[in-house]
Amino acid sequence: MQTNYLLLATSLITSVLVACADNNIQATSNTIQNAPYTNAITTHKVNYPMTKKGSVVDSYFGIDVADPYRWLEDDRSEETGAWVKAENKVTFDYLAQIPYREQLKTRLAELWNYEKISAPFKKGDYTFFYKNDGLQNQYVVYRQKDGGPEEVFLDPNTFSEDGTTSMGQLSFSKDGSIAAYAISEGGSDWRKVIIIDVASKEVLEAPLVDIKFSGISWYKNEGFYYSSYDKPDGSELSAKTDQHKLYYHQLGQSQKNDVVVFGDTPEQKRRYVGGTVTEDNKYLLISGAISTSGNDLYLKDLTKSDSPLVTITDNFDADTYIINNNDDKLFLVTNLNAPNKKIITVDASAPTTDNWVDFIPETDFVLSASTGGGFFFTEYMVDAISKVYQYDYQGKKIRDIKLPGVGSTSAIKGEQDESTLFYSFSNYKTPGTIYSYNVNTGESEVYLQSGAKFNSEKYESKQVFYSSKDGTKVPMIITYKKGIKLNGKNPTLLYGYGGFNISLTPSFSVTRALWLEQGGIYAVANLRGGGEYGKAWHQAGTQLNKQNVFDDFIAAGEYLIAQNYTSSDYLAVNGGSNGGLLVGAVMTQRPDLMKVALPAVGVLDMLRYHTFTSGAGWAYDYGTSEQSREMFNYLKGYSPVHNVKAGVSYPATLITTGDHDDRVVPAHSFKFAAELQAKQAGNAPTLIRIETNAGHGAGTPVSKTIEQYADIYAFTLFNMGFYELPNN
Repeated sequence: MQTNYLLLATSLITSVLVACADNNIQATSNTIQNAPYTNAITTHKVNYPMTKKGSVVDSYFGIDVADPYRWLEDDRSEETGAWVKAENKVTFDYLAQIPYREQLKTRLAELWNYEKISAPFKKGDYTFFYKNDGLQNQYVVYRQKDGGPEEVFLDPNTFSEDGTTSMGQLSFSKDGSIAAYAISEGGSDWRKVIIIDVASKEVLEAPLVDIKFSGISWYKNEGFYYSSYDKPDGSELSAKTDQHKLYYHQLGQSQKNDVVVFGDTPEQKRRYVGGTVTEDNKYLLISGAISTSGNDLYLKDLTKSDSPLVTITDNFDADTYIINNNDDKLFLVTNLNAPNKKIITVDASAPTTDNWVDFIPETDFVLSASTGGGFFFTEYMVDAISKVYQYDYQGKKIRDIKLPGVGSTSAIKGEQDESTLFYSFSNYKTPGTIYSYNVNTGESEVYLQSGAKFNSEKYESKQVFYSSKDGTKVPMIITYKKGIKLNGKNPTLLYGYGGFNISLTPSFSVTRALWLEQGGIYAVANLRGGGEYGKAWHQAGTQLNKQNVFDDFIAAGEYLIAQNYTSSDYLAVNGGSNGGLLVGAVMTQRPDLMKVALPAVGVLDMLRYHTFTSGAGWAYDYGTSEQSREMFNYLKGYSPVHNVKAGVSYPATLITTGDHDDRVVPAHSFKFAAELQAKQAGNAPTLIRIETNAGHGAGTPVSKTIEQYADIYAFTLFNMGFYELPNN
């Protein structure tokens, strides 16, 4: 019910992408024991492939801007393919010299190799859950009937030989007898949807194709609503997609007969459109957006075949979506005149904003809401840490929910007739544990303890607040091994995002556990541009305020150095997607601050990002180079591709991307790598690691993820001067 299709369409996944290669080059001599390895770092000069320069020049408001690597935007050209192959060879030849690269890979595989099981959910006659035996590339969907033996329902590991075809959304018809699931091939955001009979698992009809940024919302057992764009002219991985449409698919009909419900007229043109059917099949709610923030909302009565679309909100000033209904009474979550969000009620017969009534009012903290078991659950971020409360349908608070500790919880949600719901809890040092929750008693019990081979008792997390350049207090959580010495020599990984109203809350990661085991410090800064403190915090990091995000991140690094957690020689900065932009901007503004920079799948060409795929929808956060002279100058002032300067010694840099990334196209990373390699004054390597047949991160096979992080950590520690692993 509470699916937010805008977030589904525009979420910028922060996972870095991976690549794998056969490397037979011998490691360098191991005569130095447990000491910084300086010789190879200071004398090893990388010979980069020759990257030709073109003569393309763009004019913005009378100002000419050269774009010598424009040719790398053509992802279908043989020339670009040859460049990718040559760059990967250089990168993997370099990585092969690191003596403990395989050791890190082996240890990460050991850490990863434990059974992982999701919370169960009931649909129709079966209880379903996801499980991974340990090192399976993709999670497998299992089912049980009436407490009987578990059996495989869907195994995405069988979808392709190399594990690069992954399963996305799995959605069941109202009675649970039919399922539709989306698959991604090669990491692309373009999806196929396959429809099967649940009991027999037989495919019922031809797959639906060319679906992108879509939910699957069923109407009864008759069909479902989904969203997509027309296939673009040119490359489907990079060409602009600008008009999203909502379709209805009637089971048994050909996809070519699917009806466009919304988005097919000029007045309905939206970049992101989604549809949600209420649990009682009574209403369809349609959300439309032109950017990643703000949507209009429409209502259609599904009990009447000729019912019109009724407008609930008709502007893009706020984010509003349905969370549930009780017959004709709608419950909506909104940040309209409530930057931290609230829940309102309104009658479906007159749903416009002038009839809204507060149900759960706004508080000082940011709200996330869910429903299940006949109750509402409100989660609030208090300095990025979860607090959860339970309410009834009259808006009365039933209880504070006692959580297992300080950290983050997943949404407590389920069907309305269930009395036992499930949630997971974790933080940066504690593996996720699944709890069952009794909605009537308020009691939580451990349902499934994590089997991760990581002793969290040896580590601690500390939240600090530091001052940014303009005096703004910014929270940061620092995690490290107990007893660590604050001597300025600890390898430290500073992570940030700072955009799109996305909040970074404490969660456990096996890859992060590997870093902590090596004696590394892991620090996460909750930068402006995120959603940790509501709409105002988000807007303080957008458009002409974007520099605040970079200043916050720089100040985080300076704090870690000033407090002797680390020093510039042992500091690495990391971020993906919008966080890749963050790293690219900070390393070009303050190359002296860090030893290693790790920009992943980054938005790095700020003058042209909006010309690719759905990038124009990010303008709420970024603005565009065509918007105004002021906005052009501002973007050009921090755009990483345009701010690499000759004669500057940049930190050791490992850029990561995927050749099938059709969200943040790899041309961003290609052009940034070319600029760095052409202008780097020092000997620190500036490499790019390009995973072939991979996208923005979702669905990346476990095997590739293990190789990815082993390489990232090996590169990082090697360039900090460690010849052997720090924990040896």
